[in-house]
Amino acid sequence: MRITRRLRRGTAGAATAIMLLAAPAARAADTPSDAPPSGTRLTELVNPFIGTENEGNTYPGAAVPFGMVQFSPDTGHNTGYDHSDDHIRGFSLVHLSGVGCGLGGDLPVLPTTGDVTQTDYATYAAGFGHDDEEASPGYYRVGLDTGVEAELTASERTGVQRYTFPATDKANVLLNAGQSLHRTADTEVEILDSRTVRTAITGSGFCQDTEPYTVYTITRFDRPFTAHGTWDDGKVTAGSDTGGDGAYVRFDTREDRTVEATTALSYVDARGAAGNLRAEGGRSFDAVREAATRTWEDRLDDVRVQGGDETLRRTFYSSLYRSFLAPNIGSDTDGRYTGWDRKTHRAQGFTYYQNWSLWDTYRTQSQLLSLLAPREARDMAISVIRIDEESGWLPKWGYGTVETNIMTGDPVTPFLTNAHQQGLLHGWEERAYRALKKNADGVPPADSPAVGREANREYLADGFAPYVKGRPHAKPGDSDYDHGASATLEYALSDAMLAQFARDLGHHADAKRYAARAQSYRHVFDPSTGFFRARDASGAFTGPADPAQSEGFHEGTSWQYQWLVPQDLPGMIGLIGGKRATNDRLDSFFAYDQLLAAPAKTAREVWVNGPYDYYNADKYNPQNEPDLIAPYTYLSTGQPWKTTDVVHAALTLFTDTPTGMTGNDDLGTMSAWNVLSSIGVFPVQPGHATWGLSTPVFDRVDLTLDRRYYPHGALTVTAPGTSDTDRYIQSARADGESYGRTYLTTDTLRSVRALDFTVGPRPSEWGTGADAAPPALK
Repeated sequence: MRITRRLRRGTAGAATAIMLLAAPAARAADTPSDAPPSGTRLTELVNPFIGTENEGNTYPGAAVPFGMVQFSPDTGHNTGYDHSDDHIRGFSLVHLSGVGCGLGGDLPVLPTTGDVTQTDYATYAAGFGHDDEEASPGYYRVGLDTGVEAELTASERTGVQRYTFPATDKANVLLNAGQSLHRTADTEVEILDSRTVRTAITGSGFCQDTEPYTVYTITRFDRPFTAHGTWDDGKVTAGSDTGGDGAYVRFDTREDRTVEATTALSYVDARGAAGNLRAEGGRSFDAVREAATRTWEDRLDDVRVQGGDETLRRTFYSSLYRSFLAPNIGSDTDGRYTGWDRKTHRAQGFTYYQNWSLWDTYRTQSQLLSLLAPREARDMAISVIRIDEESGWLPKWGYGTVETNIMTGDPVTPFLTNAHQQGLLHGWEERAYRALKKNADGVPPADSPAVGREANREYLADGFAPYVKGRPHAKPGDSDYDHGASATLEYALSDAMLAQFARDLGHHADAKRYAARAQSYRHVFDPSTGFFRARDASGAFTGPADPAQSEGFHEGTSWQYQWLVPQDLPGMIGLIGGKRATNDRLDSFFAYDQLLAAPAKTAREVWVNGPYDYYNADKYNPQNEPDLIAPYTYLSTGQPWKTTDVVHAALTLFTDTPTGMTGNDDLGTMSAWNVLSSIGVFPVQPGHATWGLSTPVFDRVDLTLDRRYYPHGALTVTAPGTSDTDRYIQSARADGESYGRTYLTTDTLRSVRALDFTVGPRPSEWGTGADAAPPALK
């Protein structure tokens, strides 16, 4: 019966078949190099269940690109949905792809039948199975063991639900305002009329306590309910119009078994939610679903690949899909938004965005969005500048309307300097620079929620951030003092990028000062070990001398952080002892000899694996951010073919299965790594306009680009015959002209139409010339 109904409604894809594919993505040599069959929609190549198991922490629910609403099931996992679970507690409105701690999950809604006697969603949760579940971009459907079928879709600011009930006079929809994935501090529920429910939910918390935020919702059903009630502290009151924790509404489905409802969201006020409902509501479920599918098809169609088998294409397009899920729209349809000063502002001439996992995304995802979604990326950068102007400081890890201070270093600097380097800050350059300069040269005041560069006083005075074990946290979140060695490396990287920005704007004295500070990475290099090492407040090196057992590095070891000097790899190579010594160390780090013999096996069994396996290792960790750039270090050591070997081995970790994600996705960070590395163009100096080159995994990739930023409006990357065996670049050509460097600049990307690689079965001399490597920043 459900199969017949799904066919009638035209549901795209078969998620069960997708999830059963267990083999790693195959390369071009395995099948003919064909494009997707004519008429195939790219949305059919997306599997939203990838990463929903083994702590990838993705969600399978419905969203549109960068939408405020992510309408998805919650099964009891702290970040929402886990493919190993078999009960759904509710379908809630807010999720972030790949976060490591509970966040969002506001207003879980669940259809039930019978009397309402339970108010804890862990108790009234409904069972389900994956054989009766499916998802595609903008759509999710599941059959519950209660006999109810639930379907979800979304627009930018609304979630639309359709429930098909058994024939009963007690078909309920439970709206639970009091439970979520974070800490719910205060809630209000109000039945406005026989079709409408309004809530206000105040919550806090992400990994640690944070400042509270409030989200407002309004839900409009497509027909009157026959009864309703609310609950407080577990007590259900039939007929009540107001409550603190939740509400239920009831329908008679003995004749008409389908109930539809639209829920609008606002971070401003109830008026904002109502306005969003008026602007985006009023359409049928099928109309909203089709619009969401068209939106995703248009977005995915900007990248067309040829070559590889269907599994490889599914893995690629699923990563591309996840790369466009965040940051998220924060302003209402009238332009109003809540700033970090808790005041209402209006975005004029841009869309305001929120949710900033900057420590993660500054390395991959922000560059991918600059390339493929520059209009949105510009608005995102403007939104970050507005955060500074309204709250007094730039963000580090922002959720909704508040700073969480999760993670360390200074990630906002390369994020904004990247926007400048990609040409996105026209008219905002000086405003951005003022904010970055304040952030780079100071520390937020005590009454600011932000921590900024928390160890900046010591860094500016002594050239390093000290590692102070056990230091009390002055503010919620992470502390740079807990991770002084890696914080020093992050500060120095940011100083290098800020120096380039200052030079571009004519602030030459500042540029010289920041460029000098960019060499601060040298202050945490211990010549006695040949590795970076934490220093205490007195300046003495501290912690174990073994770089695999090192302390003072955030989610990593000295082995894994040693390559985080993209601003000056020649200098880093000199500290290690030259290119030969550096290549020997890189080969050990990547277990290169084993990798050549068995790349996929090495990636899964020798490298660091496990989503939270950060410490006590001397090998590459492809599942965490500090190592994302590391494979591209070979571009600077005269052995660029090894970059391809390592990158292509790492790509085998991405599969078309629920476990097919390398660690937490972190708002598209890992997904963007997959997309960029598969294309063969990767940002090797995050915050600057440098793109490293490696062998693409597809015969051809056609990128449609925004002509306002890329005059040709397109870029084609070809590597005919690329495969597991023929993976080494023999030569490269840019618009037909021989190209021997291992990198491109953004200006070059703007000027060329085609980048063509010739590949073969053995390494070549390509990219080994004296001027082939990405240069150090001055």
